[in-house]
Amino acid sequence: MKGVILAGGKGTRLYPLTRMMNKHLLPVGKYPMICYGVDRLRKAGITDILLVISRQSAGMYTDFLGSGAEFGVSLTYKVQEAAGGIAEALELAKDFVSAGERFVVLLGDNLFTEDLTPYVDSYLRQPEGTAKVLLKPVEDARRYGVPVFDSTDSAWIAHIEEKPKQPKTSYCVTGIYMYDKAVFDIIRRISPSRRGELEITDVNNLYAADRKLSYDVLKEWWSDAGTFDSLREAGEKLKDALP
Repeated sequence: MKGVILAGGKGTRLYPLTRMMNKHLLPVGKYPMICYGVDRLRKAGITDILLVISRQSAGMYTDFLGSGAEFGVSLTYKVQEAAGGIAEALELAKDFVSAGERFVVLLGDNLFTEDLTPYVDSYLRQPEGTAKVLLKPVEDARRYGVPVFDSTDSAWIAHIEEKPKQPKTSYCVTGIYMYDKAVFDIIRRISPSRRGELEITDVNNLYAADRKLSYDVLKEWWSDAGTFDSLREAGEKLKDALP
């Protein structure tokens, strides 16, 4: 199984820090943010990893991470030339993933303490052509994509509502996804959103419409470290997480 970490984006909520460098290289505890996703994949036995990065700070990524050998992984890099959405960034992985392979996708600013191994094992038992997302209970689901569960079989998600004013559940869809190569056919079926981007929620909703989107719920700490408050919280929580 392979891993893909999406680490592009402008990080506008973290200006002016992100005028200096890509947000996924900002310090969280003792290490750049990107290191925690690499470590979570490695500990789940996933060592062949693609990093999709922006042109900004590309040299800093390779200077710090290199081939990945120091971190116990093998890294490949792809540059997303312009911010065209998460699904567009994911499409850059189509040549990295071989036919029949499955892979885990992490958004680089999603930080968490939980071992991914049981969730990966669960996904590997799913039929081909299906997908899995990981959820987390949150206090204010209006800030996130919110799952609506299938009324006849709650093992599947029926639909994801993006930042709803009145969420139907208290769960959010985290930036942890699991797919096989079929996802690239799904990406080709979606159109840019109003903001001109290919949205990962649209991808997941096509799976959901065919009852092919399963889920698991994270039990431990999780954060999307995209604001100054969440970045500070993550630094405190993960200050001793890596050697």
